[in-house]
Amino acid sequence: MNVAAIIAAGGRGARLGADRPKQFLEIGGRSILELSVAALAASDRIKDIVVALPQEHVDAGGKALRAAIGRPIVVVAGGDRRQDSVANAFAKTAKGSDIILIHDAARPFVTREVIDRAIDGAKQHGAAIAAVGVRDTVKQTGDASAGGSRLIRGTIPRDSVFLAQTPQAFRRDVLARALDEGKDIDATDEAMLVERLGLPVRVVEGDARNIKITTADDLAAAKAAALRTSMIRIGNGYDLHRLVAGRPLILAGVTIPFELGLDGHSDADIVCHAVTDAILGAAGAGDIGRMFPDTDPKWKGANSIELLKGAVERIREGGYAVSNVDVTVIAQKPKLLPYLDQMRGNLAAALGVDVAAVSVKGKTNEGVESMGRSESMACHAVALIGS
Repeated sequence: MNVAAIIAAGGRGARLGADRPKQFLEIGGRSILELSVAALAASDRIKDIVVALPQEHVDAGGKALRAAIGRPIVVVAGGDRRQDSVANAFAKTAKGSDIILIHDAARPFVTREVIDRAIDGAKQHGAAIAAVGVRDTVKQTGDASAGGSRLIRGTIPRDSVFLAQTPQAFRRDVLARALDEGKDIDATDEAMLVERLGLPVRVVEGDARNIKITTADDLAAAKAAALRTSMIRIGNGYDLHRLVAGRPLILAGVTIPFELGLDGHSDADIVCHAVTDAILGAAGAGDIGRMFPDTDPKWKGANSIELLKGAVERIREGGYAVSNVDVTVIAQKPKLLPYLDQMRGNLAAALGVDVAAVSVKGKTNEGVESMGRSESMACHAVALIGS
């Protein structure tokens, strides 16, 4: 039995009020979209994955997803409505797929167990959705009055009320018919289109943790939940180099005008070196000297931003992602304040995190020792990573 998965991520998430579509916001250093796709990609029952994204994000978003997930992923442009996005993605699924699994990108915490139950439900019954029963008493009301209150019309037995989640799974022929005959219907999910055909849709057990991120409060709760459940590791890094004439001064990939530069085998970027050691240390993956030894000619004059990217890839292979870093550069001169924002931006891009997750501070050494005499510069870095 071949299973293809569709990730519905064609919306803009306007209700969250962010500066980008909500599926690209991050939780623990990874986008909501990446987390959702990774959850499906981890299932050995899902053969193909098709993601529907806003048109302007198809190329860059697809490239980033394939790099992060490490397997082929088809990316298509979404439509004006959810069902249009699903239809566009469905058209790109393998014709030999027996079961089509549909999942919202905004549900990044779906588990393997819920995925399996949805697949098995569709295999047995033709259509199945994950859902959770309500725990509170359910009241049916009339319209709101002028004062905002509502009149209760009745009490609905709560054992008959379920809150729909995704994934939702369907036999290929069932979904094809539902999408085709439901083109003129505005549906909130694919199950509604199947119900309209008079075909049975079964409910399988969902998971209360499989939350949908819609509002800023949802995002905050999701970040808190991820922090509670992830393995948090802390690493620190330190680097010091002598200042010499005839070398450029490069800090966090920024070339800073100064009469002296840092001496070293690579570009001697102490900021990148300290951050690299911090994230490698947090992951228990050694240090920069072992990963990029200065005895190897290939690293002579190397761009340390690229070395940092290599270290990020190393810890990702170990199942970790950077959450945030805090950097302190000790330099008597020059003044670093004009360059701090650019330094933060370069580090954030290399680490794959928001700029808000990167702190860079400049401190003098109050004229003490070699750093205070402008004979050297040093950098301390602390990194937080999570699994």
